[in-house]
Amino acid sequence: MVTITLMVLCAAAYALQWLVPGFTELLWFAPVYAQIEPWRMLTAAFLHSPGFIFHIAFNLYALWLLGRSLEPLLGRTRFILLYLVSALGGSIGVLILAPAFQAVVGASGAIFGLFGALFVIQRQRGGDVKALLVLIGINLVLGFLYPSISWQAHLGGLLTGAACGAVLAYAPKGPRRSLVQFGGLAAIALVLVVLGFVWTPSF
Repeated sequence: MVTITLMVLCAAAYALQWLVPGFTELLWFAPVYAQIEPWRMLTAAFLHSPGFIFHIAFNLYALWLLGRSLEPLLGRTRFILLYLVSALGGSIGVLILAPAFQAVVGASGAIFGLFGALFVIQRQRGGDVKALLVLIGINLVLGFLYPSISWQAHLGGLLTGAACGAVLAYAPKGPRRSLVQFGGLAAIALVLVVLGFVWTPSF
């Protein structure tokens, strides 16, 4: 249900980008907005390039595949938190590594977060991760080869998702497992929020 809801929200936002002038610019993210309009760090993750249908098509397809695996495994609450924290991590990657006025849109940071979490969880469960590692590597390389792709968001989302995946996978079993998991996710989110408020982009 969460996966489908996220897909619907992205599709609805994409339609609004076509129908409402200035909608994209109102919600996209660039490092210069970090301290004055910080909500853009999350809203940008629901937007996509209006003139490039492949952008949203690939992200929705990847979200469907990853969500179909992770949402039943983690549960709805953990999955949505993983997605949102990873989206925030992608924006923090842009904040730290991209030029101050470089605007970005797309769910790619969150998608890479799901990739990172799935990799860690599969490793912890003893699963084969070779194919997943190759897929992650190929997509990371593409981000460096094509200027229109934000490798900064990919890297930030991937690292954040891996950290979230480690919290979820390696939390000790027992009655306090959920407390450790949610507390760990909250700690990661807090670190990202602090970075968002204290990091000063270069003008």
